[in-house]
Amino acid sequence: MDRTGRARDAPRTDPPHLWTVDEANARLPALGELLPRLRGWVSRLGEVHTEVERLGEFWGPEVDSLDHVDHEIKLRLDTEWKNLTRRLEESLAALRSEGIEVKNLETGLLDFYALHDGEVVFLCWQYGEEEVGFYHTLTGGFANRRPLAGRGRPAPARSRGPG
Repeated sequence: MDRTGRARDAPRTDPPHLWTVDEANARLPALGELLPRLRGWVSRLGEVHTEVERLGEFWGPEVDSLDHVDHEIKLRLDTEWKNLTRRLEESLAALRSEGIEVKNLETGLLDFYALHDGEVVFLCWQYGEEEVGFYHTLTGGFANRRPLAGRGRPAPARSRGPG
C-alpha cells in the first residue's frame, strides 16, 4: 500500500496527466533512451546483491566490523546499492508523476493515462514498437489491449527487453 491507502500496483484514480496519442508518441524517443538505463541499474543491483550475499556467506556478520579486511568493499557495495535504488525509485516516481506507469521494466512495457471514448484508459506501448498503437482499460492489462484506430503494429519478436 502507498500513503494514500491504494495498492502500489493499482491504477491511480486521479491521474496527474491524460496523454493524447500524439503527446505519448512524442515522448517515446526519450523513453526509448531511459528504459535501457533503468534496466542497466536493475541489472547492476542484482550484481551488487550477489556480491554482498557472497561476502556475507563467506565472512558472516563480522564483515561489517570497521577493522575487517573486506569492510571497505562491503561499505562501497552498500553505498552503491543505496544510490542505485534511489536513482531507480526517483526515475520511476518521476514517470508516475507524469502519468506514465512502468508495467514491466524487463520488456519495456509502459502505460500512459489517457481518455478514450469518454473513459480513462491506458495507452499501451512496449519497447520496440514504433508508436503508441494500443489501449486497454485501467484493469485490463496487456493481454486485453486493443489497437487504436489506424494504429497498432506490435513490436518485433525479441528475446529480451531494453538493455
